[in-house]
Amino acid sequence: MTRPRTVEEPGVGRVEIFPLPTEEDFLLGLLTDVFENHWHEIVFGSLVQGAVFEIAVPEAPKRIGLLDGYLTVHFGTWHFHVCIGEHTGPGKTPTPPEVAMHRRCARAEMVRALSGDGTPRSWQLRLFNGKDEQMMTVFFPHPYITRDENIRQEPDWSRLAMWDKFRALYLGLEPDPLDRSAGRSVCGGA
Repeated sequence: MTRPRTVEEPGVGRVEIFPLPTEEDFLLGLLTDVFENHWHEIVFGSLVQGAVFEIAVPEAPKRIGLLDGYLTVHFGTWHFHVCIGEHTGPGKTPTPPEVAMHRRCARAEMVRALSGDGTPRSWQLRLFNGKDEQMMTVFFPHPYITRDENIRQEPDWSRLAMWDKFRALYLGLEPDPLDRSAGRSVCGGA
């Protein structure tokens, strides 16, 4: 069972962080599950101070692969790479070890962002590199947001199924009734 820690993040507010392993095999399985089985439910991209990219894809990836520590998720006309394992670079020009450590995922976590009253307002999977820079955020489905980004008047609690599944599968945790207390506050900081 993984116990979360609660922290205040500047510009984000209070978040509960559930740490995940960062071994290549674990991250490969986790991210393959996300993109092969849940591509139609998630929004993903980068979430850094000053910029948020929220990408929803219209179809499943054409292929997912791993080469030299980099996971590649290919959607046909575009793709992305994220370093989740040992990265050495090409034989004739190897990557310096300090650069390889910078690039590789060093922290992975599931996150539940909380409103000022302590109720959840966002559910995420986040990856950070060796210099603690955010690499990618996957936003789990929100009970007050439809797939086409409209705000619901009433929650659809079935949209927490992926979060509940990932809590059980990757954290060994049962569903938490706190998740069903979420309000319509869906974006922004504390």
